[in-house]
Amino acid sequence: MISVDEARDRILAALSPTAPETVPLAQGWGRVLARPVLSRVTQPPADVSAMDGYAVRAADATLGAVLKLVGTSPAGHPWEGTVGPGETVRIFTGGFMPAGADGVLLQEDATADGTAITVNEAVAANRWVRPRGLDFAEGEALLPAGHRLTARDIGLAAAANHPWLAVHRAPRIGILATGDEIALPGDPLPPGGIVSSNAHALAALVRAGGGDPLVLPIAPDDSQAIAEAAQAARACDMLVTTGGASVGEHDLVQAALGPQGFALDFWQIAMRPGKPLIWGRLGQVPLLGLPGNPVSALVCAVQFLLPALARLSGGEAKPPPTLRVRAGAAMAANDKRFDHLRARLETRDGETVVVPFAKQDSSMLKTLARADALVLRAAHAPAVAVGEMVDVIPLAQLGL
Repeated sequence: MISVDEARDRILAALSPTAPETVPLAQGWGRVLARPVLSRVTQPPADVSAMDGYAVRAADATLGAVLKLVGTSPAGHPWEGTVGPGETVRIFTGGFMPAGADGVLLQEDATADGTAITVNEAVAANRWVRPRGLDFAEGEALLPAGHRLTARDIGLAAAANHPWLAVHRAPRIGILATGDEIALPGDPLPPGGIVSSNAHALAALVRAGGGDPLVLPIAPDDSQAIAEAAQAARACDMLVTTGGASVGEHDLVQAALGPQGFALDFWQIAMRPGKPLIWGRLGQVPLLGLPGNPVSALVCAVQFLLPALARLSGGEAKPPPTLRVRAGAAMAANDKRFDHLRARLETRDGETVVVPFAKQDSSMLKTLARADALVLRAAHAPAVAVGEMVDVIPLAQLGL
């Protein structure tokens, strides 16, 4: 068995980002930039007012001075003249500062009587003025290649006048659940059967990670059926199987795909849950074989599939983020496998603590669904007392 870190490193080393494509700005959310976004404009394009009021010459706008109103400069309709000595122009937020003016008298600091504007608060030069290029300048690099786009980034790219963006294609991930005993939700259950949850949960995780899932029909425990189902994933960027990864008589993934050109890189990870995990290549398609137990499959997906999706998407591929929090319950010493304890986060005396669930069986989806975090316990880690610090993976940050 190899370690979680070594397994992840070997998976990532075998993957490359998908090719770039150009998409409309509105479809850029969640995608990874293939090229940097350089501003096509300067923002603001001129000196503009930050407030509603009067554009003035600061030298004239002394306390008690009376200025003559000579024009108006609302946003989108600049005043074309020049503010001379003793003059002022009515201006609104976003309005271009007229020539000659170098400050703004707030409307609440002025008294208007027809065209006579009395200054009730002296104005300093450049007060309430947003200078040209305050936000960014034409040609400035605003977003780097490899960056996953947020809603804020979409707004920035729009302001920089980009109607299209060059992003990496969303990786297509084939998902194949195997087993005689499983059926899709809503379908009749076979004798002794259960409802399959893995394919749908993994598809949701793939979407959260920026991928495009292709859920294949369930393959029964038959080598020919598994081989035929896998052929449908030849056009995918990765095939993820679930079930059939162990060593039982009905664990047929490796045996079924060997004649189809499957080359194994490694098998079995020193982790719990999720020991039976396969990594290799089916022809040109990378293959990640996850365990059949639903919790095992999803924990392995957190450690391996999400970083793989990040690499395929063109983003930064790294281990899932962790936090250091205090243990809210005692934990026994760990054995030789790296453990992931499903746990809830609580607030006690204003501090976040983590409390593992009493039952940790790898078949218990309800426990995983109610968990806020996975407590990470290294191989042979000593017992933990209440109040000691432990590392956790917060699940909400992963879109789970």
